[in-house]
Amino acid sequence: MVYFIGAGPGDPELITVKGQKIIRQADLVLYAGSLVPKEVVSCAKEEARVVDSSSMTLGEIHALIVETVSSGGIVARVHTGDPSLYGATKEQMLLLDKEGIAYEVIPGVTAAFAAAAAAKVSFTVPEKCQSLIFTRLEGRTRVPETEKLEYLAKHRTSMAIYLSASDVEGLQNRLLAGGYPPDTVVVVGYRIGWPDQVVIRTQISNLAESVEKNGIRRQAVFLVLPAQEKESPSSRLYSNDFTHGFRK
Repeated sequence: MVYFIGAGPGDPELITVKGQKIIRQADLVLYAGSLVPKEVVSCAKEEARVVDSSSMTLGEIHALIVETVSSGGIVARVHTGDPSLYGATKEQMLLLDKEGIAYEVIPGVTAAFAAAAAAKVSFTVPEKCQSLIFTRLEGRTRVPETEKLEYLAKHRTSMAIYLSASDVEGLQNRLLAGGYPPDTVVVVGYRIGWPDQVVIRTQISNLAESVEKNGIRRQAVFLVLPAQEKESPSSRLYSNDFTHGFRK
């Protein structure tokens, strides 16, 4: 059996209880050491084979998995954040499907949510912002034309932007071109959950300058928060005159 496990953003305490349980049981623990701290997999049993996959190819990873499963072993394939978001898991699953190997996915905390927690902000604000877009700038991975950042920015809702720190000036320009006001709040989370974590609160007009000043080139997530500084009504959920299935 193979388990794809979301390790969370870096803090070993942010992995799920279920994910940690599987790592403790696994015979092979494959983790991306460039993005997942070794402390996350340090709970593996003494006789387990623990392998950093950061320098391995897809074929090499798959061969190790098949070898372990064929001998009746359990595989913990540990990915940063949540496996469903920029996790490069689909191609691994397709190979397992061809081999008839069963697998399960265990979710994890993605960097955007950990960054929001660290900055004490909310993506959704009653009557002001009720949607969140996950996206990235185009790099070596092509982005569909309908998902270009300046097009998505026209919605002027909250965004979590990954894998874009290498072109922060382009990021700033595209957000402004899409129609966000220059003073829109942006939270930059660098290496969230790691000991050298940095959280910056700035605005779109100063985004490139703020990132450059802090020497951030990679491993950053950008939270665009258009309703963050606006006064808004409180949620109706706890209002005295709001009834629901648990309160009449």
